[in-house]
Amino acid sequence: MDIRPIRLVHRGRIASIDHAAPTRTLLDWLREDARCTGTKEGCAEGDCGACTVLVGSLDAQGAVQLKPVNACMQFVPALDGKAVLTVEDLCDAAAPEALHPVQQAMVECHGSQCGFCTPGFVMSLAASYERHCAARTRPTRAQLADDLAGNLCRCTGYRPILDAGQRMFELPARRLPLQALAAQLQALRRDEPLGYEHEGQRFWAPRNLADFATLRAAHPQARLLAGCTDIGLWVNKQMRTLGDILFIGEVAELQRIENTDGTLRIGAAVSLEASWSALAAHWPQLQAMWLRFASPPVRHAGTLAGNLANGSPIGDGAPVLIALNATLLLRRGAQQRRLPLHDFYVDYMRNRLEPGEFIETVEVPLPTAAQRMRAYKVSKRFDSDISAVAAGLSVELQGDTVVAARFAFGGMAAIVKRASNAEGAVTGQPWREATVQAAMQALQADYAPLTDLRASAAYRAHVARQLLRRFWLETRSEAPLPLAELDVWHEVRA
Repeated sequence: MDIRPIRLVHRGRIASIDHAAPTRTLLDWLREDARCTGTKEGCAEGDCGACTVLVGSLDAQGAVQLKPVNACMQFVPALDGKAVLTVEDLCDAAAPEALHPVQQAMVECHGSQCGFCTPGFVMSLAASYERHCAARTRPTRAQLADDLAGNLCRCTGYRPILDAGQRMFELPARRLPLQALAAQLQALRRDEPLGYEHEGQRFWAPRNLADFATLRAAHPQARLLAGCTDIGLWVNKQMRTLGDILFIGEVAELQRIENTDGTLRIGAAVSLEASWSALAAHWPQLQAMWLRFASPPVRHAGTLAGNLANGSPIGDGAPVLIALNATLLLRRGAQQRRLPLHDFYVDYMRNRLEPGEFIETVEVPLPTAAQRMRAYKVSKRFDSDISAVAAGLSVELQGDTVVAARFAFGGMAAIVKRASNAEGAVTGQPWREATVQAAMQALQADYAPLTDLRASAAYRAHVARQLLRRFWLETRSEAPLPLAELDVWHEVRA
């Protein structure tokens, strides 16, 4: 793969970058090299949203898709061929003194006090504004709150910011110049796949699966990079050196979601947002987990396969996918093999990937009429917080008898794993209160959780037992409780 500069659209022009380290963050490049200081650094770990920018790329129809991401966790080479829009881009070149409707609404509604977080809020609102203007819809106040779940403010209390989110649609409309942006992105599409080198460190971004598999097999020591939502923290917080990097985000075959032969197949480069959208389309019970999985900027950047490969014991993806009986399609060179997700994890942050191997696809059997499934997340903060306990729970019923059970918990052990004793307590038994009580008792033999800053061991064990009971209450044949948590929360926030 030939070496060439990184090329991206910024401030209306195509920028060529050839002196940035492969791990230089977009935030540092914007502030220090491009001198666009409207984007702020708050936490440098994707939690506060002060650095939120919009990344534009072309969809299959050639239209520009804008997604909010955290600039602090994006490496510059991963933006090759894309457009980066910051708060400076909201200015109209023909009338630079005129504020964008988002900015004007923030002024009118007093949505800014210290102002440090304001650019990030403005860019998240701008993404919402563009999306709803294109669809000719108006978001509810609760939907605006969901759009802003990745932005923190310590001054205003959020009410005036939500007011501004509603007010911006009442002002004279002004859209971003997406047609001109599309033409620039089309020009970048003609570039060869990115091969980049700086001071001996290499960054490859192949565009087809065969080339990616060949590079992975030839360079098994290279760091695989997907959304950078975990690896970015290794650089920002741990100052780790990554060595050579192999980027999966440009591989066309791995960006697909397919529904064939009763199986939902999610490619390894599909974003978390698109993955959860596809899952929730088949399992509406996952809507709440989708909205609480990280934040919109993280979900638009990260990938489901990356979340599973990372293997954090407090990751929210693995419990849900294990409960859904997901299988991983693994690949090394031209060879493929399938491995059930529940067999993938070996020990803390260790899995069964072999050198040169990678996850190609996440395969999930579609639901049947016999399946009852729920997912739960318990954390200190409702939005954008790490779970103390996460659970994916599923049973298959034949009449009123449990013929199969899959209970998986995160935050309860060094790895996400199934609760085999609790599963055994319900399998072959009627789905009744006595059965779930037996499962709650058996669960104590499945896990020995730790105490840390998020929860005590006793609290985690208690919560896990109660989640099993809640699952039964919501899925029992006699008067099940309504699935109304999300609706209630939205009413409170509105």
